Amino acid sequence: MIRYRRRVSAGIGPIAIAILMILSSLSASASDTTEEGGLSPESVAGAETISTEQAYELFRAGVPFVDVRNPRQFARRHVPGAVHLNLGSDFNLRNLQAVVAKDEPFVLYCSGRKCSRSSNAADFAVEWGFTQVKYFRDGIVGWRDAGYPMDSKQ
Repeated sequence: MIRYRRRVSAGIGPIAIAILMILSSLSASASDTTEEGGLSPESVAGAETISTEQAYELFRAGVPFVDVRNPRQFARRHVPGAVHLNLGSDFNLRNLQAVVAKDEPFVLYCSGRKCSRSSNAADFAVEWGFTQVKYFRDGIVGWRDAGYPMDSKQ
């Protein structure tokens, strides 16, 4: 019985290594939008990357904010008045057009530099023809750290 287990283990090892190599290569190609170290990209082609201070000025000017995080994160805290379009289920052309016209400015954000949801959403928005995409890379973490107002869903 021990020999059988060793043979099975020895046979699984190369298979497991092959699977890991395949997953690793898929992961590398899927994460091309993420910088080294697991950070979101500094910029998105066709979108304007904005600082936390610029985001606050846009907020004060009444520019729409779109939060692309998951529902639990949105419920915990978000920019006051932000529209929630979960990237995984609700962020699509039709829903985004219900928030803003293609030629109007709007801010996309997620959890911050370690979250790539807003950069992915910005890519989609640009691809769909939106011309005033503001990519708020620092996201809700930068917003919170700056001491700006936040809401929570009750």
